[in-house]
Amino acid sequence: MIITWLGYSCFKIEVQNRDDKVTVITDPFSAEGKVRLPRSLTAEVVTSSHNSPRHNAASEIEGKPFIVSGPGEYEVKDVSVIGVPTFYEETDGKRSGVNTIYCLTTEDLHLVHLGNLKHPLDDADLKDLSDIDILFVPVGGGDGLDAKRAAEVVAQIEPRVIIPMNYLSGKLGDGLQGVEPFLKALGVSEPETVNKLKITPRDLPQEETKVIVIEP
Repeated sequence: MIITWLGYSCFKIEVQNRDDKVTVITDPFSAEGKVRLPRSLTAEVVTSSHNSPRHNAASEIEGKPFIVSGPGEYEVKDVSVIGVPTFYEETDGKRSGVNTIYCLTTEDLHLVHLGNLKHPLDDADLKDLSDIDILFVPVGGGDGLDAKRAAEVVAQIEPRVIIPMNYLSGKLGDGLQGVEPFLKALGVSEPETVNKLKITPRDLPQEETKVIVIEP
């Protein structure tokens, strides 16, 4: 599996299942000035967690992908996708909005993309989020989790690998914090940093959780 971060909550996940190569794109975003997705980006599967321009620009993706934009169970070329419904935010005790957490299983790896989550999870959410190998978690605040709450959610889920997303990096992430406050909240001083993450089940840490920062 090869994972590339394209900015905000958008990742390109390339997998090889039997005779099929499958590309999954998560939360594609609309162009903002000079910030845009790569041209001619193609995929077989696109997931969209939240109805906003930074999460639902499936029209930017070529190749006639299968688009998942809400809760349910789906399978495309041996890639299992389960959408778990959550609310978007809570204000004065009132819950509002819709966010979908996506659980992807492929190549014997279990990945969870938290989408545009902005709150800690409750017991009902957590029952669907056990034994997670790779967790994509928003950490930069703005319309998603800030560093402190992101660290709380990580502690709730206890994944093997944490990949931060939705934070300020270069020209990407206007209005967001950088990744550093999240790393500080976790007590991580030197995360592993890569341009692309190549990973198999054999590469997973066995005892401690690893933070991997993918540069865009």
